[in-house]
Amino acid sequence: MLKEFLIRVLIGGAVVSAFAFLSDMFTPKRFAGLFSAAPSVALATLALTASKEGKEYAAIEARSMIAGALAFVVYAWATSAILIQWKPPAMKTSVLMLSAWSVLAFGMWAVFLR
Repeated sequence: MLKEFLIRVLIGGAVVSAFAFLSDMFTPKRFAGLFSAAPSVALATLALTASKEGKEYAAIEARSMIAGALAFVVYAWATSAILIQWKPPAMKTSVLMLSAWSVLAFGMWAVFLR
């Protein structure tokens, strides 16, 4: 357990640093967090999963991550569009749209990845 945690921290830290370095080359700088956090956690998780459970299981995890990411893109686009067009309260809109993300993500999983 501790060994996995340390490996995850080391892989995650290295990849966060690499993505943070890459994000410095792009503008606007607000993309820095996007480029550094999520990919590093996903890669560390996939590396540990592949070493512990095998490549086939890691492939399933990777496809599930892709489905979740695609659903998140739709969530972010739809939430932005709703907030810009109708100007409802941001918190309520975000929480409501998270349910839409859940339906889309689990729907894609059920249809394409199951």
